[in-house]
Order: sequence, then C-alpha cells, then structure tokens
Amino acid sequence: MVQQTIERAFNENYPMILIFTVVLVTMRLVYLIVHKEQFVFYREMFMFIFLLYSLLLFYVVTFQDVNYGTNNFVPFREIFRYEFGSSFFIHNVLGNIILFIPFGYFVSRVMKTRKPWAMFVISLITSLVIELTQLNMGRTFDVDDIILNLVGGILGYLIYIAIDSLERHLPPFFSSNMFKNILIVVLILVLILIYSNFSLWGILK
Repeated sequence: MVQQTIERAFNENYPMILIFTVVLVTMRLVYLIVHKEQFVFYREMFMFIFLLYSLLLFYVVTFQDVNYGTNNFVPFREIFRYEFGSSFFIHNVLGNIILFIPFGYFVSRVMKTRKPWAMFVISLITSLVIELTQLNMGRTFDVDDIILNLVGGILGYLIYIAIDSLERHLPPFFSSNMFKNILIVVLILVLILIYSNFSLWGILK
C-alpha cells in the first residue's frame, strides 16, 4: 500500500515535480551566488525534501482516493468504528497520524519553535483547510481526520524537540555542517536501500 501510493504519486505528478525541482534548484543556486552565501548541503536538502513532501501531501489528500460515505462532524465516531489492528484501522487511523508527523517535524524545524501551541494551531488550520477543500471537491468532511492529523503534527513536534535537545548536548563535531551533510547522505541512502529491499520482498506491496 505504501509503495503503491508513493509510486502513483510520482508517476502522476512527475512532470510537475521535474519542473518544480529544476526551477527551485536554479533559483536557489542563483540566490546563493548573487548574495554570496555559503552552500550548505544538508540545509538545502532539508528544505527541498520539505517542499517535495508538501507536494505529495497535497496529492494524497486531494486526488489519491475518492471518499465514500457521509460527512462526519462527531469527534471519534469514525476512529472507534474500526477494529484495532485491521487494515481499515491502519489505513484510516494510523495513516492519518503518520501522514502529518513529517509536517509537524518540518514546520517546527523551519520555525525553530518550542511552543506546542504554535504547532497545534498550524496543524489545526492546515488540516481544517484540507477537509474543507475536500468537501468543496465533492468528497466527505471528517472531523476525526482533523483530530488524527493534529496528533501526527504534535508527534512530529515532539520528535523535533527531542532531536533539538539532543543536539544541544552533543560535542561540537556532531553539530558541524560536515557531520550533518554526511548524516543526511547516509539517511537518504538508507531510505533508498530500505525501500528497494521492501520492494524486492514485496513487503510494501
């Protein structure tokens, strides 16, 4: 399911992603040259991954599936309807939480905020806009999706707080640009290997 979603998102949006990537990278490089700022690989990759994630998030919440059923304005009604551990529970409950964990982390990192209310407000507004947009598109509005997205956003924020606190107590080398550049390259390679391996064994299919 995860692999199919990722592949479908890229296959159906690769022209936009390609154009977006070329334009973004070109603008950023020209900006750095004109303003004579230092190119820091991990920072540029972080922002690029965040923007790419935002594009894919837009695809998943607007075009991936067509919702069925009726609108739900009663909190927790849909959440408790699914049997714990079932495929519906994993897709509709855990899926909505996991979907917003990167959002909570990325936004907290970019804003460098340690205030939980800020992340709560941003996640709430973002999720509410998504649900209202889906409703306007003829899909269903589900207040439980907002609740689950909020949980994911807060979890992402807590991950940011944990990593930020850890960084404050690390030796200077581990806070250097060189180490972070190496780290992000390793993380990207690990993710590629994990995805390839899961694909090979059909775990994600």
